[in-house]
Amino acid sequence: MKDKIISSLIKITKLKEEEITKLIEIPPDPNLGDYAFPCFILSKVLKRNPNEIAIELSKKIPLSKEIERIEANGPYINFFINSAILAEETLKKIKKEGEKYGHTKNNKEKIMIEFSQPNTHKAFHIGHVRNTSLGESLARIMESQGNKIIRANYSGDTGMHIAKWLWYYLNYSKEKPREEESWFAEIYTSAIKKLGDDERLQEQVNELNKKLEERTDKDLVALWKKTRDLSIKSWKRIYEELGTRFDVHYYESEFEERGKVIAKKLIGEGIAQISEGATIIDLEKYNLGIWVLLRKDGTVLYSAKDLALAEKKFKDFKIDESIILSANEQDLHFKQLIKTLELMKFKYAKNYKHLSYNIVRLPTGKMSSRTGDNVLYSSFKEELANELKKELKKRAKLSDNELEHKSSVLALASLKYALIKQDMDKIIVFDKEESLRFEGNTGPYLLYTYARAKSILKKANNSKSPLNKISLSEKEKALIKKLSSFPDILAHAYRNLSPNLIANYAYELSQEFNEFYHAEKVIGSENESFLLSLVKAFSQVLKNALNLLGIQTLEEM
Repeated sequence: MKDKIISSLIKITKLKEEEITKLIEIPPDPNLGDYAFPCFILSKVLKRNPNEIAIELSKKIPLSKEIERIEANGPYINFFINSAILAEETLKKIKKEGEKYGHTKNNKEKIMIEFSQPNTHKAFHIGHVRNTSLGESLARIMESQGNKIIRANYSGDTGMHIAKWLWYYLNYSKEKPREEESWFAEIYTSAIKKLGDDERLQEQVNELNKKLEERTDKDLVALWKKTRDLSIKSWKRIYEELGTRFDVHYYESEFEERGKVIAKKLIGEGIAQISEGATIIDLEKYNLGIWVLLRKDGTVLYSAKDLALAEKKFKDFKIDESIILSANEQDLHFKQLIKTLELMKFKYAKNYKHLSYNIVRLPTGKMSSRTGDNVLYSSFKEELANELKKELKKRAKLSDNELEHKSSVLALASLKYALIKQDMDKIIVFDKEESLRFEGNTGPYLLYTYARAKSILKKANNSKSPLNKISLSEKEKALIKKLSSFPDILAHAYRNLSPNLIANYAYELSQEFNEFYHAEKVIGSENESFLLSLVKAFSQVLKNALNLLGIQTLEEM
């Protein structure tokens, strides 16, 4: 349907298909049509008022059985689609394409997306869940548009935070190392507190950090390896629960030596310099400050390691683009990194992208691994699941296994959806009570709506009478229109790298379905077969949208 509009606009505007596809909009008000084309771009070319252009072009586009009416409204050309034909085509397309509805093969780039990035010896908190959930969703969205995606995870397993952890453990802890994220978090927080009480102790940490980097102390290296491996092992279960996987895991320890080599090479090339014993790059003339590569004691910072990582990514995987997802607290660091890659004349500097998001806060303020003011993923997920068990028990009699499974799925849906539905540049103040509700813009609401649709289909006994519906009610039209817009929404989310657009769509689609469900009887109606096909199409598209968000569905609640 949209293709016919695009084809007509290509003929009369002489614009390219790609340009028109990006410009076509879905009006916010149904009275303004099903699609709208803005004429501002033509105004610039033709040097004429866009309102006049809209009037002129609207008269030139021929009507057809699919396009019932064309109107000029200000600078827009509005298209009104034959709802019966739209319904027929949309339902057929959804049935044929199933879980691939909305997907295309138009893009064939090889893209690495680096996300999650927990550090060993620290807590895996809900800030990491936001990064992981956004990263996985972005990967799925990019894959849906035909790209080959390589999921990468880059973690800090050396550096000052590791030295602080090991220093405290060696001097003040008598416990046997264990695979618990909360235990690692407690040791790190205790180390920060101890060092804050006596600044002179930092010298001991600095010395330990130097020893660790040199790898000369066998006992220290053995302890580091053992606790590092336990910390990494604790992530496996978390990633399985979150429904994500990685094609490659990078660790900072792999890039220490190469980082030092690059830093020294940059001195020789006049890009870096020695300042008070430290190796730095002066980026002041680019308004990017001073970027330190090596400390004055020769130990390497993650800045130099990031230069080595950039080199390895493109060499190993022959990628077209690398996207790094991180909190916006690191915006300056990545601007410094990319500028340095440009100064180094790194071949792929322009293909190295940073995508940032704002932080997750508690109602009491900012989270911090240093102070221990963090919400640990595992304990918080369990807390959410326990709250949801109470609600599920009110709704149905479930076995212990069913209760565990459903509460876990709902807990993850409530958490992920709350962290994805916002624009990435907005601070999230996580509201536990809000996220758990079965009404409103929440994960449980979406899963409940999906289960409601599946319940209707289960009761219907697979009616196979013909789809003889000709006229549609307003609720049916609204739902069909929403279903038909999914490919456009997905393409838009891909172009803007914005998973929240899929989340918003899933919520709006669920609202349309619930309005339809409350207004019309499905089973036993004279149009039962058509309405059941509409319910089935809805459940498929909502499932597709939720899958792109990394959210699992429940067939019944």
